[in-house]
Amino acid sequence: MSEKIDISRALKAAITTGKVEFGIDQTEKAIKAGKAQMVILSRNCPSKVLTGNIGVKVHIFEGNNMELGALCGKPFSVSALAVIDKGSSNILTL
Repeated sequence: MSEKIDISRALKAAITTGKVEFGIDQTEKAIKAGKAQMVILSRNCPSKVLTGNIGVKVHIFEGNNMELGALCGKPFSVSALAVIDKGSSNILTL
């Protein structure tokens, strides 16, 4: 049985110690540029591109875009984010 990682802690660590791009457009650009190591989508992410096969590990966050934005410490909703550099987080094990 794999240990369940705390997504909010992993996400905060990635945001503060690594590099994370927020938003559907930025996430799609990061994937096209080959920079995204992982993509996290809110369960109500409207992007058809990101919900398809993008060749990158995708984690669907159980909450909606408002909850994902709050989890990231942002004052706006976040439907998608790309982890460019995980920093000191263990986010890639999601």
